[in-house]
Amino acid sequence: MTTRRSRAGAEPGLRERNRLDKLSRIKSAARELFNELGFDRATTRAIAARAHVGLGTLFNYADDKRDLVFLIFNEELDRITDSAFAAVPPGRPLAEQLASAFAIFYREFATNPTLSRILLRELTFYSEGRLAGEFQRSKRRTIGLIEQLVASAQRDGRVRTGEDPAFIALSIFFLYSGAVRYWIAAKRPNPAKGIEQLRRILDSYLGVHDVPVPSRASRLRRKIRPC
Repeated sequence: MTTRRSRAGAEPGLRERNRLDKLSRIKSAARELFNELGFDRATTRAIAARAHVGLGTLFNYADDKRDLVFLIFNEELDRITDSAFAAVPPGRPLAEQLASAFAIFYREFATNPTLSRILLRELTFYSEGRLAGEFQRSKRRTIGLIEQLVASAQRDGRVRTGEDPAFIALSIFFLYSGAVRYWIAAKRPNPAKGIEQLRRILDSYLGVHDVPVPSRASRLRRKIRPC
């Protein structure tokens, strides 16, 4: 016999499954229609219809069409950030480390240029909306991870500057933000060419501060240099 307590205990699980199912359908519908029609032509009403939910239900998950872009991407941006900075080679020149991290973003964006163009265009103006806080947190986290790389390079002597690492990190993020938007605007954005261009930009910015990392052979030669 099913008791009232057991039924009540099962209800939150069912509600949560229903919520996640609707969320998944809304995200899939938004992704499909943004790809098919572009951001400007896709409407929230059409997205709700494609997801088989009411328009009011859609607005329980996102405040407007721009919010839907970030509903699709916020979790993915966190995943990409984790992968990008986990792949950074330790002890290398700072520009090389940064290019290695940003290459992950370029490759991910290249898998769906249409959606990526929408994301990179819309996040330029994204400061309000239900999901703004989550996106801003993700952006601050990325800048913070860049700052850690800068501070480490300063401590190791790979970068010779007394400038605040937080300011350098913010400057680098601005350089990346401009470069990736310029790159994604191409008809067929090539990740290798995009990251090569970004590396040149980073080299130009950091070149006056970057200290070349000696090879293992040169380090050994210095150790055995006769007195």
